[in-house]
Amino acid sequence: MSWTSHHKRGEILRGVVAVIDERRDGLLPMDLPGVTETFADELDLLAALQLRWHTRLSGRIESELAAQPMDLEDAVVRAWHGAADDLPGIRTVLDRYHALPVDEAMATALAKSQAKEHLTLAVMAGRGAFADAECVRLGSMIEARARAEYVPAVEVVERGPFAGLVDMLRAVRSAA
Repeated sequence: MSWTSHHKRGEILRGVVAVIDERRDGLLPMDLPGVTETFADELDLLAALQLRWHTRLSGRIESELAAQPMDLEDAVVRAWHGAADDLPGIRTVLDRYHALPVDEAMATALAKSQAKEHLTLAVMAGRGAFADAECVRLGSMIEARARAEYVPAVEVVERGPFAGLVDMLRAVRSAA
């Protein structure tokens, strides 16, 4: 991948993240300009979003653990909450496609990435080692706890008839 295409891919991905954060419907926005030219298919885009989630989650875990908490599992759960607050649209998309993959290839890829995430959660919570087969189950339990205790930092508000700032300014101007 050339430097130019790398930057273009990053730009398109940032646009995708902005749209899914706004929509929060869990659907991949394959209709956005540049998406189908930049990503081979839904799985390719989903893999990029999964990587973004995993990177943010790992960074959050590292930050929480740097504070030297007394309870490692609590720190990992806080990190999961922070990542979910940072990337609400990505979390929604990943959850939707985990539940309803479009094909077997997507189901397999998502199951593999989820198992790796669970392994990371368990190891970072001090519940085992990467070579320990039990860690995937333990990590799954930690994720379930994080989900059960999760309260979003920002409430999702249904948008009214205004599609954006420009429309809102137009409405204010026309009301004056």
